Amino acid sequence: MVSKESCRNEIRAAIRQLSDRCLYSAAKWAGEQLVGIEQDSSNFTPSNTRFQRGSSSIRRRFSTNESISTPQPSVGFSQPPATPLPQEDEVIDGDLYLLAKSYFDCREYRRASHVLRDQMSKKSVFLRCYALYLVLCTIQYFAGEKRKEEEMVELEGPLGKSDAINRELVSLERELSALKRTGAIDSFGLYLYGVVLKEKGNASLARASLVESVNSYPWNWSAWSELQSLCTSIEILNSLNLNNHWMKEFFLGSAYQELRMHSESLAKYEYLQDIFSFSNYIQAQTAKAQYSLREFDQVEIMFEDLLRNDPYRVEDMDLYSNVLYAKEACAALSYLAHKVFLTDKYRPESCCIVGNYYSLKGQHEKAVMYFRRALKLNKKYLSAWTLMGHEYVEMKNTSAAIDAYRRAVDVNPCDYRAWYGLGQAYEMMGMPFYALHYFRKSIFFLPNDSRLWIAMAKCYQSEQLHMLEEAIKCYKRAVNCGDTEGIALNQLAKLHQKLGRNEEAAFYFEKDLERMDAEGLEGPNMFEALVFLATHLKTNKKFDEAEVYCTRLLDYSGPEKEKAKSLLRGIRMAQTGFPSMDMEHFPL
Repeated sequence: MVSKESCRNEIRAAIRQLSDRCLYSAAKWAGEQLVGIEQDSSNFTPSNTRFQRGSSSIRRRFSTNESISTPQPSVGFSQPPATPLPQEDEVIDGDLYLLAKSYFDCREYRRASHVLRDQMSKKSVFLRCYALYLVLCTIQYFAGEKRKEEEMVELEGPLGKSDAINRELVSLERELSALKRTGAIDSFGLYLYGVVLKEKGNASLARASLVESVNSYPWNWSAWSELQSLCTSIEILNSLNLNNHWMKEFFLGSAYQELRMHSESLAKYEYLQDIFSFSNYIQAQTAKAQYSLREFDQVEIMFEDLLRNDPYRVEDMDLYSNVLYAKEACAALSYLAHKVFLTDKYRPESCCIVGNYYSLKGQHEKAVMYFRRALKLNKKYLSAWTLMGHEYVEMKNTSAAIDAYRRAVDVNPCDYRAWYGLGQAYEMMGMPFYALHYFRKSIFFLPNDSRLWIAMAKCYQSEQLHMLEEAIKCYKRAVNCGDTEGIALNQLAKLHQKLGRNEEAAFYFEKDLERMDAEGLEGPNMFEALVFLATHLKTNKKFDEAEVYCTRLLDYSGPEKEKAKSLLRGIRMAQTGFPSMDMEHFPL
């Protein structure tokens, strides 16, 4: 059984090795997991416990009765075969490596690569190739990337997708491939080789290289993240031949979430809580899963805890802003926007949060400005493309909305929100056949969302299509997916009524009435249901049941009350064969 102390030692060594290779994001992630492991009480000091103070909703939920007096083994983590740590081989060229790393840290990637041009140790080869790769990915430092952008504009316009490939990647791929064939490449080189193959669109070989990388060195979270982005289906995920290591559990939790398998994702994070009891990352990931399940109250509590424990955190806070936006909590969203803006206004997440704030205030032009700013910082920032599309829909600028949604699909073809946005845009343009195509795409990626089924049903109901039977099928699926707003039940009742299927209409009106009664709702839908049920039961000579609904209608005022009186007179006349003897029946 793997112990907390064993995980701690592995992560400490990994942080040093990842930092030495300038893999700073992976090193930061590892550091956050390190302090997420509950400390031995004998080692408690103010410096190593400040991240573990406070009460967290997720920590309360997954708290264990494990004693913290001595490190105890995990109840669920099986001990895999030991993964050897890579040997350091920089004795000869260590000084040159330190110089190259200094250049790298100052973002002088060309100089770093040049210093290591004659060094053949695996560590030096990796840093040289990694620096060259970053040069290739930075437009202002590399003309090839600029040419790629120009070709994109020439081929399909500023927002089109192009098959133009940065030709300079070819030489980098050739070098890494040769190193792999000769066995002169380590796990870090395999990671970089996988990234390059992914950039070139060779997903299958990229997955194989990244799997080999994480199997030989499982502590590089950047490699796991790249591998996850290539797992676009559960079949691909299950086909991966991954070694058994506790880092695999983090990977599966994140991969399940991306594949909309939220229950499985939550189960993984609950499992990891046994060792990483104070991990802010796990709490954020759990909040994301709960957000997808639309548990907004619980998500809000989790993010409040996160900000208390890590007040300068910007990561994932854009998701928190989405929750506040959905709840129309303008004051809280304003506070969050000011907080992240003061912390780091040059982060895409900060710009998206400010954009959400202006969107909630109805200032859509300002919202678009901040979403565009987020995309200048990271052109592959999916949320900004999707949210900007929403803003253009609000502004009735459907062509710009379609461009934004298409860019979101280019970034992530599995994002149901972008496909749904495209469907909405084409529906606004009166093009239901196109809208149906995109709604079907969104449902393929999220088949259990009632809102998507309702959108497709409305498309079938449009005047151009008028495919009512197909609309009925979609509304039934929406009911099965838990339509909390009751739109599907009401529409099913109306459609059956329109088609003359009164028994089916009565069934759905009754179900909708039960839902409204349970939620304490009133309004035109309730009046409509009561009138139809009273009339239908009267026609079928079920007078006692019809009178119950008529009596409820008497509680209304105005035309509704008069309608109820008229129905009651008809019922009594049908029961006795004579007109009602109410005084108002006799002329004065």
